[in-house]
Amino acid sequence: MARSHPITLVNSVNPYRIEGQKTAAFEIVEALGRAPDMHLMPVGNAGNITAYWRGYTEAHTAGWIRELPTMIGWQAGGAAPIVTGKVVKDPKTIATAIRIGNPASWNGATEAARLSGGSIGSVRDKEILESYRSLAAEGIFVELAAAAGVAGLRQMHAQGRIQHGATIVCVLTGHGLKDPDWAVATAPRPPRVAAEVGPILRSLDLA
Repeated sequence: MARSHPITLVNSVNPYRIEGQKTAAFEIVEALGRAPDMHLMPVGNAGNITAYWRGYTEAHTAGWIRELPTMIGWQAGGAAPIVTGKVVKDPKTIATAIRIGNPASWNGATEAARLSGGSIGSVRDKEILESYRSLAAEGIFVELAAAAGVAGLRQMHAQGRIQHGATIVCVLTGHGLKDPDWAVATAPRPPRVAAEVGPILRSLDLA
């Protein structure tokens, strides 16, 4: 459709998307003064990990950084074609943004993981949801897919795979308003109380 109509495809098939997105790695380098030791992120269509790795390698070539980070991507367990090495015809996960069975930037993701000494792993929906709630408790509202990288970090920590003192960047790839249905469906309903001082104070545990 994009080839034959005046429509712009903006996923990672579009090379301009990757070129623009790679500059986020430059911002990380600028903020840290170096590359992180490890960079973790969700992987769906795999454009993110491809773009960040390109940014880091270009920063390294330009002499801005001495060392390259280890790139570690995380797919949802029910939508993990790169992990399993085969297309998933019917991907299933609560994290809609990474519910992708045949990533457009599959090769870019595997190259980033291989060349950086990293990996592409998977996390269960339960782990994604736990990380989503942990982020919410810190006042950070993300879409479920964005929590996959944090879920992966927690998994690695539990397995003793995080080196003490390592500098780790975990990109939260999407705001909660990108996929608000889950937040709305699971949000606690506000209590209904009478418009009187006594009931209001009691509902606030102030009386």
